[in-house]
Amino acid sequence: MIKAQSKLNETRLASRIGYQFKQPELLKLALTHRSVSHKHNYERLEFLGDSLLGMIVANYLYVAYPHENEGRLTRMRATLVRQEALGKIANDLKLSQNLILSTGELKSGGHHRESILADTVEAIIGAIYVDSGDLNLLQTIVLKWYSPYLDHIEPTDQLKDPKSRLQEYLQARKKPLPVYEVVDIQGDAPNQHFIVECRVDSLPVMKGEGSSRRFAEQAVAADILKFLEQKSE
Repeated sequence: MIKAQSKLNETRLASRIGYQFKQPELLKLALTHRSVSHKHNYERLEFLGDSLLGMIVANYLYVAYPHENEGRLTRMRATLVRQEALGKIANDLKLSQNLILSTGELKSGGHHRESILADTVEAIIGAIYVDSGDLNLLQTIVLKWYSPYLDHIEPTDQLKDPKSRLQEYLQARKKPLPVYEVVDIQGDAPNQHFIVECRVDSLPVMKGEGSSRRFAEQAVAADILKFLEQKSE
């Protein structure tokens, strides 16, 4: 019964993604967090998917906005590939239901952590390309995921990263600035994985992770901003 349910979940996920894997183990790998295995996880696929996503979005913007200059196109691309945008795609695909996490990561709310969900979207992009070898097919699938958001993208002149936005949020309310601390570094250079804690006055301590200290800090800052937005609703 458990195997049947697992198979049904995989079928539903493939339907939401819009692609049927010839090698189902690639999809499983794309859903596997490093807390489960330091060796067999989504990080290599994420690396590939990150580059592919950037190229797909850049190509779309180049064709769709022929009169925009390089600077504005760069900012538009950043808007579409940043963590918050990927988190929305992940929620649309209901990826949190299919993530493969360790017990500890699951208990800490990892299946709803935006940084993990964003990484998983990129890993799935990488997995589709490895499985199909078809860049045109991949582009069609990815742009279909993005279709609800493409009409609303604007070439804004201001695009700040999560750390900057969190700092401005706190300064505007005359609150102490966030304190970031690296609490763990896993692996050896150049394949290290950083875990950072962030302390903000009157808020629970939150953690972020990434392939560099900067990425980990950006990830936890984004999660805190999301927490603050939900708190104010």
